Amino acid sequence: MLLIGHIQGETVFGKYSDLRVGLVLLFIVNADFIRHWEDRMHKLIKATLALKSTGRYFISDKSLSAAKIIRRGLVSADHGDSSKNEVFDVIISGGGMVGSAMACSLGMDPNLAGKKILLLEAGNKKVMDKVPESYNTRVSSISPASATLLSGLGVWEHITKMRYKPYNKMQVWDACSDALITFDKENLQDEMAYIVENNIIVAALTKQLDALSDNVQVKYRSRVVKYTWPMSHHAVDSIPWVQVTLASGDTLQAKLLIGADGPNSMVRRESGIPTVKWNYDQSAVVAVLHLSEPTENNVAWQRFLPTGPIAMLPLSDTESSLVWSISHHLAKELLEIDEESFVDAINSAFWSNDNQSELIDTAGSVFRSTLSALMPSAGSPRQLPPSVAGIGPKSRVMFPLGMGHATEYIRHRVALIGDAAHRVHPLAGQGANLGFGDVAHLTELLSQAAFSGKDLGAIQHLLEYETERQRHNLPMMAAIDFMKRLYSTNVAPIVLLRTFGLQATNMLPALKEQIMAFASK
Repeated sequence: MLLIGHIQGETVFGKYSDLRVGLVLLFIVNADFIRHWEDRMHKLIKATLALKSTGRYFISDKSLSAAKIIRRGLVSADHGDSSKNEVFDVIISGGGMVGSAMACSLGMDPNLAGKKILLLEAGNKKVMDKVPESYNTRVSSISPASATLLSGLGVWEHITKMRYKPYNKMQVWDACSDALITFDKENLQDEMAYIVENNIIVAALTKQLDALSDNVQVKYRSRVVKYTWPMSHHAVDSIPWVQVTLASGDTLQAKLLIGADGPNSMVRRESGIPTVKWNYDQSAVVAVLHLSEPTENNVAWQRFLPTGPIAMLPLSDTESSLVWSISHHLAKELLEIDEESFVDAINSAFWSNDNQSELIDTAGSVFRSTLSALMPSAGSPRQLPPSVAGIGPKSRVMFPLGMGHATEYIRHRVALIGDAAHRVHPLAGQGANLGFGDVAHLTELLSQAAFSGKDLGAIQHLLEYETERQRHNLPMMAAIDFMKRLYSTNVAPIVLLRTFGLQATNMLPALKEQIMAFASK
């Protein structure tokens, strides 16, 4: 099949290919490749740090000068009569997974009891009285840290009563060599992560929000058409809070506005926060896969092809979720071909060795034998992925891939969380987890501010949120982008060097434990 020949060597969506893997493999890449990657990362990090070099971090708790506020690029406010508008302590714009989790987290915090919290969602209320028989194509890999957060919110209990699939092992391997790395918990007893459909997560959060109706108000089908920002100083006739105008004509005011409205965030755009972003010229093809035979299916599989990564994530004993990162035109072909050809292409992408060369195989075998002689008890055996027999009806979907990062996560009375602040390639499966990490940290800081009687929208504690989250998110994003570029080539020297790096890492259990610990945060 011509299509299969083109597809040999794609990269898709994995899970624990994170910062430490990138750092371990960094030494194996030649200078030209490193310079190319550094040029891309320089744009991301330099732009993020540019606005931080003006001394804005050292702000007194007692006073905040207008000049320092202006350096955050505040938009001057329109004049208006605030007495006619209902004022909320916190308004969260965007009721997806991260926004709904933020609302639940604030609503359950004892220090925020009595605060007026509002969640705005443009869509309909997501109610799930009965779990659908068919699986949804959009899934998330939920790390132990994210599961702990959801458990503390009372949401994880709802998820476990609906549908989820834990896995305790992951195998990642290179299509251009026989190098691989496996991650697993000791004796395969503990879960590494959980695959959960996005609609189930949202439905569970919605159910919990219903139980918090005394603490959190939710407005569904509420589309925002305008934000009006407070001035940097209190003018007599200006509004002191963020004003939110809805399509219905209603106006609301927020002492703190939290933007959880996705990668095309209106909150971020209208507040003037710059974004560093680029497209990967790739789309992710997702589908529900029917396996050839029932299996325990507790392994997440990812193979790096020269054209992008492909991943198969467990949903049940008989079904898995596909995430295949591939060029736009090949993604369109995958959506248009018949089911049999599509299944053949998937199996070929996981099983074919057409991209391997004798030179690389021989060198890799010698290096692996040397490592085995030095560390005879280290390493892990290769497993074969399950074969695919079919796909779910109408489950093939594609969406474009890219990277984006807001140079600032906060402005005066504004904070960004989730995809509104950062967008990553799905190969490491960290998108939702980064967002849930934002929720946990911002809740902690707002709780402390409320306990101390401070203004929730004051920039002092918001700056602390930005600093801590960017310290975590930027290295993770850089590592994900690095991994994507490292494995998007079949140039022999690079393939050989990354083969050595992957094999060496696989022989070091302590290092792999550190990688899993970092990715589980």
